[in-house]
Amino acid sequence: MESLSPGRWRGLKATSVEGNVFTILAFDQRGTYRRMMPDNVSYGDAVALKKQIVTALAPYTSAVLLDSMYGLDSAMSMSGQAGLIMSLEKSGYSGDATYRGLEFQDGWTVEKIKRMGASAVKMMVYYHPDTDELAEQLEDIVRKVSQECHQYDLPLFLEPMSYSLDAAVAKESEAFAKTRPYVVRETARRLSALGPDVIKLEFPVDVTFNSDEAEWRRECEAVSEACAAPWVLLSAGVSFDTFEQQVLVACEGGASGFLAGRAVWKEAIKMSPEERVPFLAEVAPERLRRLTDITVKHAKPWTEFYAAPMPDEDWYQSYETLPTR
Repeated sequence: MESLSPGRWRGLKATSVEGNVFTILAFDQRGTYRRMMPDNVSYGDAVALKKQIVTALAPYTSAVLLDSMYGLDSAMSMSGQAGLIMSLEKSGYSGDATYRGLEFQDGWTVEKIKRMGASAVKMMVYYHPDTDELAEQLEDIVRKVSQECHQYDLPLFLEPMSYSLDAAVAKESEAFAKTRPYVVRETARRLSALGPDVIKLEFPVDVTFNSDEAEWRRECEAVSEACAAPWVLLSAGVSFDTFEQQVLVACEGGASGFLAGRAVWKEAIKMSPEERVPFLAEVAPERLRRLTDITVKHAKPWTEFYAAPMPDEDWYQSYETLPTR
């Protein structure tokens, strides 16, 4: 069992609930977020709406995942009881839809995430294990970002997203669904070995084409066996009812919690202000409570992967300092 440094241990503690499982709200969407709103919405209105949703829901989560573009006001206003995770990558990808590279936001760094007081870093990467040279390039980036986060004593939450390598085969198709268990499992196996502290994964079965919950559970258990780090389930825009089922099966299968976005709050974006208030006061918090109850009861604690640092009398003398420029 790996013994973590003080900062990484505190970062995971700050982003988890008692019992050492994750109940995280994701709202780092940028391009997707703007596409959910009318074209004429101003930057200020987009910031304000995100802040309204985050401040209403943060008290019901272990942490909130935010972005640098629209998320600062939310981060400064949300409950101090919730941890803060900040996205590092630029929204979208380079290359074409069947060969997706990784881009970073200009002027946004791990160092700045550390300086603003975040608990952890999140990086999303489009990844398919069968892309050969591209996969190797992305693996090298993951390894280097993991090392940089650890130099700054921050844990890294890594979010690999699958995609189709054939332009004629949509990710939402039955053909891709047949490959999804392999893609998610092999992605977890390869990337978890490169240093990230937590892996944020898609459900390994496309439930549109497979309703067999026993098979869902077997595939989640296979992911847990392959993954060398704790993993949490992302919602990927599915309905809340579907995500609730997935969280139960994933946690029973070895996941350490959830990192949920649109399944919790997406209806709020298109609501009128009068409709949004009761939704954020009643419906969305109840969704988070239900997901949290499942997670606390069934999820695998991240402390089964990591041990706390064991200090001696002079521990602070050998504690590594931050890199200098």
